[in-house]
Amino acid sequence: MKHLPHLKYLLTSISASLLLSGCALPPPASGVLPADIIDLSYWKITLPLEGSSGKAREVNVGRIDAFYHPDFFYANAENGVVFAAPNKAATTGGSTNTRSEFRQMMSGDSGGDPKSKRNNFALAANPNAKNFADIGGKLEATLKVDAVSVHAGYPNKPPAYSVVVGQIHAGKDDNLLYNTDDAFGWGNEPIKIYYKKWPNHTTGSVFWTYEKNLPKRDPNRTDVAYPVWGNSWENPAEPGEQGIALGEEFSYIINVHDNIMFLTFTTKNQPEVKYEIDLSNNIGANGKVDALDNPSGYQKDWFYFKAGAYNQCSSKDAPGIWYTNCPGTGDWAIDKVNGDYAQATFSKIVLSASEAPTK
Repeated sequence: MKHLPHLKYLLTSISASLLLSGCALPPPASGVLPADIIDLSYWKITLPLEGSSGKAREVNVGRIDAFYHPDFFYANAENGVVFAAPNKAATTGGSTNTRSEFRQMMSGDSGGDPKSKRNNFALAANPNAKNFADIGGKLEATLKVDAVSVHAGYPNKPPAYSVVVGQIHAGKDDNLLYNTDDAFGWGNEPIKIYYKKWPNHTTGSVFWTYEKNLPKRDPNRTDVAYPVWGNSWENPAEPGEQGIALGEEFSYIINVHDNIMFLTFTTKNQPEVKYEIDLSNNIGANGKVDALDNPSGYQKDWFYFKAGAYNQCSSKDAPGIWYTNCPGTGDWAIDKVNGDYAQATFSKIVLSASEAPTK
């Protein structure tokens, strides 16, 4: 663990975003900041708090190094960084789901544009790959999921009772959307790593999804789920000994090298699981061509990693699989007692350059 003079800075620096309702925060109860455990040099965070724009609040690179929030983003006494997100709270403009979640900023520039090529990576197949911060990248994380919402208005919709703890997001890019002939730039997600636990089950499931890189209104723009431990999201069966319990630690590695995404999942009591998928074509992780996907995969998109707790229990009541009508009052103390939130604790989040896999 790093030993840096963060607490002194915490108490004296208003410019570091250490304000809550206009008042400086007291020192954290653990005596430790998230930045003492995880290198935050290339991350900003989105929180389930209303910002000045009326949307979810963000804390940028540079300021996040001295930041914590006593409910939604803090270090505990066991050297873990806690990310919590209630069902009902402020959200980003493109989602109805709350989050306490990092967004990669590759330049480390506190005032940097998230859409800048300096803040994102590309595939080797991208014709402009050399203009981006890097070709590919790697994210390693170790965590345990502490809680997922125990209530859902539509319990049979796939995202109910789940949280996303890591992902790669493609950029939503108007230049790609309107100035090319390809279906790129929609801001789709080549990977989201889920943990889901039904409230009457003893264990939950870990799985990941690949989103077909198609326009938003294309009916074939769906997420393909691949199981890791337990079931995928549509299966209501009890995972039992094949699953992962709340509070049970597991790790993942997302390594995008050239055009291939290599995935490794490990935990103490289950076998290691590996996948690989070429993101520059429409061949799935099962080795089969998907005729309904974009033949060019994600070739022209640009990407960034995300990690934390992205609560999938949307409080919105509407048609469509994503709107689970999960309850929540908007009062954190009440919602936490009622189990209407998601929470994950990370002991490791590390960004690095991609690596060629060993044979």
